[in-house]
Amino acid sequence: MPACHAGGHEFESRTHRKENRGSLIFGIDELFKYQPERKHKTMIKKNILLAVFMVLGLTAIAQVKTTSVTLYKEFKPSVITLMNGKTIKQSLTNVSLKNSSLLYLNGEYTMEANMETIATVQFDDRKYYNIHNQLGFVVDSVGSNVLYRIDLIDMVAYNQQLRNNINVSNMGFENGGITTSSMDLNNDEDYKLPIFSHYYYLYNGELIKVHEREVSRNLPKDKEVKRKYRTIIGLDTFSWSDEASLIQLLKAISSNNQ
Repeated sequence: MPACHAGGHEFESRTHRKENRGSLIFGIDELFKYQPERKHKTMIKKNILLAVFMVLGLTAIAQVKTTSVTLYKEFKPSVITLMNGKTIKQSLTNVSLKNSSLLYLNGEYTMEANMETIATVQFDDRKYYNIHNQLGFVVDSVGSNVLYRIDLIDMVAYNQQLRNNINVSNMGFENGGITTSSMDLNNDEDYKLPIFSHYYYLYNGELIKVHEREVSRNLPKDKEVKRKYRTIIGLDTFSWSDEASLIQLLKAISSNNQ
């Protein structure tokens, strides 16, 4: 493995630079620029009002949020296992929520490790595994099959959050369109970063992204396994973004692997 160019570590790294945080002010006209035209003004008004409630209502969806771009508030010790099997003890490390890479401090600089050289990272509370060069942890396992989770900042949801949190006053209608006299962006809450969890299965020795298309095409030809798969994903309570559902599915399709 090539030696690191800074700090003498055996994993390559790069220096992180500070980035200015910007805000997005999204005009109310942008919210409705894709509204289809209607022949009747009453229908236009109803559709616009419905769109307002649907867009503003998205903020009610529960999602973990953070004001930090790292997993831990403070850098902490960890034991890093490299792909060649060698272990390194590092005193000040963390996980980036931007790309789920390993970070470590080298003097006054925050360094990002070369994830291609890292196999696992053991912190005091949890062990992380290299999942396609991103650090993820084990949620649950069934025999040799495993459900992994990777947490990342959801920039799409963050930008949508900024758009949704526009305060609109004196809303009115004019010639079938919407008019406003003032528009403000909320404060502190707008700058909390939403976290989105990505999931992977280690299934029959293959690492696959948890997605209906990916999972279905990696199932064995066993008819009973496919029947159980269809039964679980067909439940009203099943969701591809729900951890309990994904564990339930893994148990069902791993029945011959326990």
